[in-house]
Amino acid sequence: MNTEETEHGVLDTWTPQEVADAYANGKIVLVDVRTPAEFMFEHVEGAMLAPMSFFKAENLPENDAKPVVFYCGSGARSRRVAMMALESGFDRIAQMEGGFGGWKSAGLPHVATNMATGAPQIVTPKGS
Repeated sequence: MNTEETEHGVLDTWTPQEVADAYANGKIVLVDVRTPAEFMFEHVEGAMLAPMSFFKAENLPENDAKPVVFYCGSGARSRRVAMMALESGFDRIAQMEGGFGGWKSAGLPHVATNMATGAPQIVTPKGS
């Protein structure tokens, strides 16, 4: 995990594997800030959806019991949303390095649309 002191608070950047491990153990709240269409096509199973265009920091759960970790497609939107959360009063927030692309590159399981049927399916990369 990388930690950055900002003007408004601390921004942690977690690797996809750190996020996966913490999420599997129920230690974080994982929030996808991509569009609903992107989310429906593929996402981390069980992640909450809070699109950046509709984001309101006051609707986030308290960050004390479980850290909130944002992700998007590449990390750019999640960083912007994390900064918005810090500016609105959170003293520490986190994002996932490399976004969902990083998650997939790390070979982590996710939900994706089966292009043959249009139905969602769990994708477990080989070796997982």
